[in-house]
Amino acid sequence: MNLNLKGMETIVVQITNKKAYRLLEDLEYLQLIKLLKVSEEPKQKLSDKYAGKLPEDLVNELQNHMNER
Repeated sequence: MNLNLKGMETIVVQITNKKAYRLLEDLEYLQLIKLLKVSEEPKQKLSDKYAGKLPEDLVNELQNHMNER
């Protein structure tokens, strides 16, 4: 494995064991790494995200245009 780290690099690690997390905390304590908390939020469907964002007349016009094709 060739690691040419010249600056800061961020990686994502999935912890599968509590002992591994403890090791990472120890590395942070030694100021070798910095732990960043990343929350996993469920992905929102685009249809849910943008529902009701366009005026109804424009939605109808677009729907009619798509049906014509």
